Amino acid sequence: MQRLFLYFIILFLFSCSKDKTIYSVKGTIVSIDSEKEKVVIAHDTIRGLMEPMIMPFFVPELHDGPNLKIGDSVHFQFVWNDSLPFARNFKNVGIGIIPEFDDFWQDEFSMKQIGQRFDDVTLLTIDSNNVNLSDSDGKFRFLSFIFTQCPMPNMCPMVIIKNQGLVNQFPDTSILDFILVSFDYKYDTPSILKTHYGSLENEFNNMFFWSSTGHIEDVYKLISQCGGKFWGVEERKIGHDLVSVLISPERKLLAYWRGDDWSVNDVSNMIKVFIK
Repeated sequence: MQRLFLYFIILFLFSCSKDKTIYSVKGTIVSIDSEKEKVVIAHDTIRGLMEPMIMPFFVPELHDGPNLKIGDSVHFQFVWNDSLPFARNFKNVGIGIIPEFDDFWQDEFSMKQIGQRFDDVTLLTIDSNNVNLSDSDGKFRFLSFIFTQCPMPNMCPMVIIKNQGLVNQFPDTSILDFILVSFDYKYDTPSILKTHYGSLENEFNNMFFWSSTGHIEDVYKLISQCGGKFWGVEERKIGHDLVSVLISPERKLLAYWRGDDWSVNDVSNMIKVFIK
């Protein structure tokens, strides 16, 4: 039962095993969050682990350790350890090149404010059928964004696990749907999503995975209106923000959660407040 859930747990436990693996990494610093001790880095290929991408790294000594600045070209170690993967031993080797983000959709595709209505979009179900966001009008919707090749167990896979925890608390399909949208419009075709998550859709009647293949403008619009962004799909150097939103039966924004720090209980309590 819940085989995919167990797969992600195994993957997460693997990252938390007693064996420690240290990877040498090169990259450019894109942003720094001192409060959360996270540094977003556009990194090169990490041999034996992942392809080039832009992602956050936990840097436990960020407050008292390296003097890092946005735009620095750095060499560092990525430690796959017995708790949470982290970066250490930074060496500044000069000025790097920060990837440029596409602002083409910035004016038209801006984030919705609380109470504003989402535009309708069309994406694909795992059975390759068109599905509109408006098709579920009349229900509450909890919407998250993922991609299947996400290499970090505490990012996209953890978002899926948390969604499963929420689905278990809200099994009434007439009230609330849980929708996970892949923004990887090149790789995550409906058949790929069905292979990865079809068992979850079969197990939970109100959990759905949508593909953006052939619907690039729609997925850009949806994630932008949710307050997130992604980039690098064409270059296969994918970076993205983690964001989840609660949408009303009238398709209005009720609440949003950034990053991967939100808890199932906190979101569940918020949903209960709106449903009541």
